[in-house]
Amino acid sequence: MSPQAMIATSQPLAVQAGLEILKSGGNAVDAAIATAAVLNVVEPMSIGIGGDLFALVYQARERQLYGLNASGRAPAQASLQDYRQRGFTEMPTEGIWSVTVPGAPRGWAVLLKRFGTRSLDQLLQPAIDYAQNGFPVSERIGRRWQSLAAKLAREENTAKTYLPNGQAPRPATIFKNPALARTFALLAHEGLGAFYEGEIAAEIVREFQKHDGLLSLSDLKEHQVNWVKPIHTDYRGVTVYELPPNGQGLIALLALNIAAGFELSQLEHNSAAYLHQLIEVMKLAFADGRHYIADPEFADIPIEQLLSQEYAAQRRKLVGENAGLNVTYGSPEGDTAYITVVDEQRNVVSFIGSLFMPFGSGITVGDTGIVLQNRGSLFSLDPQQANRLEPRKRPYHTIIPAMAFQNKLPWLSFGVVGGFMQPQGHLQLLCNLLDQGMSLQEAIEAPRFRFFEGRQVAVEAGVSPEAQEGLRARGHELIAGDGSFGGAQAIIIDPASGSLWGGSEPRSDGCAQGY
Repeated sequence: MSPQAMIATSQPLAVQAGLEILKSGGNAVDAAIATAAVLNVVEPMSIGIGGDLFALVYQARERQLYGLNASGRAPAQASLQDYRQRGFTEMPTEGIWSVTVPGAPRGWAVLLKRFGTRSLDQLLQPAIDYAQNGFPVSERIGRRWQSLAAKLAREENTAKTYLPNGQAPRPATIFKNPALARTFALLAHEGLGAFYEGEIAAEIVREFQKHDGLLSLSDLKEHQVNWVKPIHTDYRGVTVYELPPNGQGLIALLALNIAAGFELSQLEHNSAAYLHQLIEVMKLAFADGRHYIADPEFADIPIEQLLSQEYAAQRRKLVGENAGLNVTYGSPEGDTAYITVVDEQRNVVSFIGSLFMPFGSGITVGDTGIVLQNRGSLFSLDPQQANRLEPRKRPYHTIIPAMAFQNKLPWLSFGVVGGFMQPQGHLQLLCNLLDQGMSLQEAIEAPRFRFFEGRQVAVEAGVSPEAQEGLRARGHELIAGDGSFGGAQAIIIDPASGSLWGGSEPRSDGCAQGY
């Protein structure tokens, strides 16, 4: 608990950097960007300026919630025909053909322009220091890094930067990234626009040309991000806000609407009956999400109708006693980092950034330290799909920040990283808090399930053998899912006292700290 301000994210060094910004008089947006920059250094497989970001920002003085979609677009020359002519039958998950324009730097820039109070060089300095002087690699990050060594070795620049002496850094070793330090120093001096024009942009395009890719200088220069109106639904007396498509926050809201019709508080937590209902709810929500979610500039998405109570009631009728639904969708492994900040003025930021899969496309741009995301791999090459690849289109996006309000004021700022686990984590965290009456940390630590496809579902070891057998009896196929249950960070603002309750994921290195 803390009385004044708090940050929660997946790496303690990043939390400390953000707290120092808050203590020096910076606000929640300033702290979030400083924290994100340090995460780029200390958790480089998850987040970076070569990736995307989404954010919800609550401004206490205005009592207004803002949404930012800073996701990248396909190159102007990208087309279904071109990919097929190159032999692709589905989108690649690695390499230059999986890359979209990075949206994160432009996102940082517009956040700072609208809400920031500190200079960019001040906010980037902690990241520059850790990149230049080194940081101790944590046990979890070290193990993760080592598991990705084969991917990193496939590209010369990536191996040079992220496999020093040909080896992934081991836990407790000091890792330095002077290339990324130079890049951050350049951005601190010239501004974030230098990513899209000038030396860095030219280096990115040279990397694409080297791999016979499609992205051009104009794709970078013309890229813009969007302020969007958050979408919401009510659940057990709170209003839950997510960002609209192309992100999958809609899925979390669809699931909450369906779940609202069940008496979950009357069921034992993580019993077979409880889990069965939530699993089937997620199947229905994913079925709609995978059908409708795409770039809204290219597709008509009936959000109001999908989030109506009438539609939820129709869908709820499809939840039976057995696992009778057969919904199929992709389930790639995702690496993402989430940050939430509450400052002294009670401004709130819910911020999420990602390279998508670990180390994204596997491509590092020249000697910049910038790893390019592979978010384009979520496009479809099926011309009948709303999420089909098209020029300058944004793909279906998995990363979703969230907030929940009570009495029109922020009560909970939260996120759960982990690809397609994210809306499932949102549902389970909120049900733990609102249906089961758990504390925030209890709600985060509670064992989770993860629906994959068809009747396949994974449950964590803490789910009882009796519950697992009950799920099998209902027709669920239980599969291994070690390490795929997501990572939550959250802050509650106590409505009565204004005190801050932080919760952080024990499945990662994270922490919540305040003052």
